[in-house]
Amino acid sequence: MSDDVLALENQVCFGLAVAARSVIALYRPILEPMSLTHPQYLVMLALWEQEPRSVKNLSDTLALEPATLSPLLKRLEATGYIERRRSPSDERALEVRLTETGRALRAEAETIPHRIVERLGLPVSELVNLRETLHTIIGAAARTP
Repeated sequence: MSDDVLALENQVCFGLAVAARSVIALYRPILEPMSLTHPQYLVMLALWEQEPRSVKNLSDTLALEPATLSPLLKRLEATGYIERRRSPSDERALEVRLTETGRALRAEAETIPHRIVERLGLPVSELVNLRETLHTIIGAAARTP
């Protein structure tokens, strides 16, 4: 590492950005046969954890703006993985639910984490520590005005 505070290699943002792009690129060939992009996969993960979810809840959970989330949901609906409906308890809220096809996709998706770990070739303990550090960074950044 250089002593230059502005050296690219010293920037946390650079390391995070390149790591994110590199890891997401590993997902692409695994997700393509499922007709999913990485952002759509994240939506599906959230729905496999809990459904139905309101669009607002999904937006908050995924840390995505509703304007970014909406096209993802439209594409997932066109693929037949989800459906969007008005909430019976609140007509203003839009609920997102998995279809049977979307629920069935979960079994195939269960292989993804193992395949990614295999492709990275890193010990799981190292990846767990990294994930915890990233959550700490996300929390710290969220608290910063």
